[in-house]
Amino acid sequence: MIMPIRQFQAQRMQAPRNFQPVENTPVCVEIGAGKGKHALLFSGQHPELKLIAVERTREKFVAMQKQHGLEGQQNLTPVHADALPWVVHALYPAQVQQLFILYPNPEPHNPAQRWLNMPFFEFLLSRLQVNGTVTLASNIPEYIEEAEQQLKEVWKLPYEKQIIASDSARTHFEIKYLERGELCQQLVICKPESYSTRFDSFQPLNGQNAEPADVQ
Repeated sequence: MIMPIRQFQAQRMQAPRNFQPVENTPVCVEIGAGKGKHALLFSGQHPELKLIAVERTREKFVAMQKQHGLEGQQNLTPVHADALPWVVHALYPAQVQQLFILYPNPEPHNPAQRWLNMPFFEFLLSRLQVNGTVTLASNIPEYIEEAEQQLKEVWKLPYEKQIIASDSARTHFEIKYLERGELCQQLVICKPESYSTRFDSFQPLNGQNAEPADVQ
């Protein structure tokens, strides 16, 4: 089933608590970074790239922050925030080189909240550089199949479907799923030069619409 996509209301997004602006320089971004296993690996393997790792759950963020303090990668910035308002307030058009969404919540009871079914995905694409990539990984075949269908019918984007090697260990979830013998797959989605969105000129809100200080 093709999910209809309404327009994302970016201007209504309130700033995350303790929001810190981001410089308008090329970055990689991981959404839902968890305890930071992939973020730490990636930043260690690619010292020439800057990675911002966003995690909403405080417990997981603290674990990532602690491990980052031990390893000390200068090119990694952990961020504790909900990804949607953070992206709207922080990122510039065509700023992101690579975007990682690894083993997101499959939202079995709310398909509209899956990443490629969300209006927000159009905004996310506007932040991606030409020839930039989105890597979406899952251990659920139906999730990957639906995402493929959305890419073909709604977003009209080129992509490569890959089977993840059985010895891959990018995230704690990935290790667990592969040890169980589950099929893990990823879509590497590319933004072509001719691609456009309705948000290509939308500048980051940079802390406008900030929440009151006493709001949790």
